[in-house]
Amino acid sequence: MTPGPLHRPRRLRSTRAMRDLVAETSLEARQLILPVFVREGLDAPHPIGSMPGVVQHTRDSLRAAAVEAAGLGLGGLMLFGVPERKDAVGSGAIDPDGILNAAIRDVVGEIGDAIPVMADLCLDEFTDHGHCGVLDERGGVDNDATLAVYAEMARAQAAAGVHVVGPSGMMDGQVAVVREALDADGRSDVAILAYSAKYASAFYGPVREAVDSSLVGDRRTYQQDARNGREGVREALLDVEQGADIVMIKPALAYLDVIARVRDAVAVPVAAYNISGEYAMVEAAAANGWIDREAAIVETLTSIRRAGADVVLTYWAAEAARLLRSRR
Repeated sequence: MTPGPLHRPRRLRSTRAMRDLVAETSLEARQLILPVFVREGLDAPHPIGSMPGVVQHTRDSLRAAAVEAAGLGLGGLMLFGVPERKDAVGSGAIDPDGILNAAIRDVVGEIGDAIPVMADLCLDEFTDHGHCGVLDERGGVDNDATLAVYAEMARAQAAAGVHVVGPSGMMDGQVAVVREALDADGRSDVAILAYSAKYASAFYGPVREAVDSSLVGDRRTYQQDARNGREGVREALLDVEQGADIVMIKPALAYLDVIARVRDAVAVPVAAYNISGEYAMVEAAAANGWIDREAAIVETLTSIRRAGADVVLTYWAAEAARLLRSRR
């Protein structure tokens, strides 16, 4: 009898239990962070057309979403505020009664420290020109003037009770300035999740509807060039040096290689943001019957974890947690 192959990897795929035994990558609710949008002046949640299943929340519906997220054991909530009024310097971002700071107080008051309450620290939702910073006399984003506003924004969010701030504007030195401002206010307990490698991407389209973006032009002078991978590692290392507690890559799917490189380069946790365009593509394909939606969600999130992300920001966080619970 002719002997068969000596090596038979299929032995370890023979049953569900065997596959689970040797699985290299886990996907758990505690690794998922849910981004949520809260819009000033709403009296009912407002569906976002390009992101089926995602809404702009009222303050009341946001509180309910926070309770659900805590009950599901998610890794956290990332809050984005959508104000009724904008101006050139994004003054609503530092207003203690502005929508984002009010939402932080609402959520922390509702769930306490059951899960980390995080907030986006950027000006793009609050400026009438839609850029992530204040503009100079030539219409460009003034890096250092913007840093001064970020410091005040960090103070305002900390005063509202936030657990984690997420500086996302890709200004040089933003993490150091935010850390210094928090520490000077006696808020060394507030962590920084730095958007370290944030790329100028075509996949941001749907989120601009979610935040009622008023962007004029583009963000290529401060967000990273999609052709550069080493640069993402450099940015992450700089943020760690400046005091970042977690570093993040955004988007996720088109930058899995950058996630892997950053994971190998830093000793802090690594996050990745499964962004609106990535979400919308799966939802659109599933709506047309082209893919198995639930399987695609789990496979997508697992791929990001496999690349090296310790935590994943995703609009599927709550649904994925329920799916994972039902599959146990």
